[in-house]
Amino acid sequence: MIRIVLAGLLGLWAGLAMAQARDFSGLARVDMQASEVRAGEGGVVIALGLSQGVPYRIFTLDAPERLVLDFREVDWSGVEPGALIAGAAVKDVRVGGFRPGWSRMVVDLAGPMAVTRAGMKIDDLSGAARLEVVLNPVSAEAFAAGAGAPALPGWEAPGRGLKSEKRPRQRGEAPLVVVLDPGHGGIDPGAEVDGMAEKDMMLIFALELKEELVRAGGFDVVLTREDDSFVSLERRVAIAHRMGADLFLSLHADALSEGRAHGATVYTLSDSASDEASAALAERHNRADMLAGIDLSGKDDVVADVLMDLARMETQPRAERLADEIRAAIAARGLPLHSRPLRHAGFSVLKSPDIPSVLLELGFMSSPRDLANLADPSWRAGMAEALREGLDTWRDADAAAADLVRQ
Repeated sequence: MIRIVLAGLLGLWAGLAMAQARDFSGLARVDMQASEVRAGEGGVVIALGLSQGVPYRIFTLDAPERLVLDFREVDWSGVEPGALIAGAAVKDVRVGGFRPGWSRMVVDLAGPMAVTRAGMKIDDLSGAARLEVVLNPVSAEAFAAGAGAPALPGWEAPGRGLKSEKRPRQRGEAPLVVVLDPGHGGIDPGAEVDGMAEKDMMLIFALELKEELVRAGGFDVVLTREDDSFVSLERRVAIAHRMGADLFLSLHADALSEGRAHGATVYTLSDSASDEASAALAERHNRADMLAGIDLSGKDDVVADVLMDLARMETQPRAERLADEIRAAIAARGLPLHSRPLRHAGFSVLKSPDIPSVLLELGFMSSPRDLANLADPSWRAGMAEALREGLDTWRDADAAAADLVRQ
């Protein structure tokens, strides 16, 4: 089936060349009247009407079972994904940006199903296209065996080719390299409350925080995303390695269905999650990019795990101090903190073994007060100033301690 999908993809490129010769251009628009996700042919039929043909790829993901369709590029404006569903074989449909120049459609399946037929037909006269994908039930074992993104040119695994050099520990003599990570993005909106999405609010704040740090001087700032695009968790960590980051700060704003939690919370990697983190890194990351300056290619999991544990022995206390300085700076400004502002968790973005990494929940979008604060430019400016002060204090203390640590 993979051969069928890839053959269709290659054939489509040829069709697109002819379409371009007829001056068809711009983003493909979705024709809702010609689009549906319905039961049929013993399984599920996904039909998508487009104003023009676009390159695409199809694959499935397990745990939970999903069908993924990537397109270059589709304008999803005005599309109501839920309105496409007709039948119980599909739980949900999500659409949105995936990476620069590409869009993604994710279909949550009610059970394991495999693609048995897929193809896109392009009208010779109008250039309009119709993509049709047929799925049929399979066993859970067969689904799991066939799940996973195909290896295609231009879709390399996160971190491939991004091997970074070992950056000396910061001693306050050079600008601090800060990687800011606005949570979620693209097809992953994060928390959503009253028409506001976490991904949008965190991008706005990250851009404002970057400006605050750059204007203050002494900081080089990089964002893991600067627009509404999807960035995988692995690539966020890989970006920090590639840029030789001195610290990694992930920005979020959660929402709870129950409870009245409010205020900022700072997370570091928990001790119990550190072994699992090493295992996950060894399994999912390109081995040339798990430790800056060290290529673990060809090393077995035991060696990789030991080297990462050694790196964490130095990095984790630095991350703990960073979290505490951020907490103290927020408190000094009189900004709201959670009743337990310092916490530990196994978040994927905290798993870099050699870069001090923290995750900051700026507040809870489920709290009316926190939501109003997040939407208030003045409040965000105060929070950005607090974070800059916290990073300044941490830099000085971290530099002073650098010579006391065996490199």
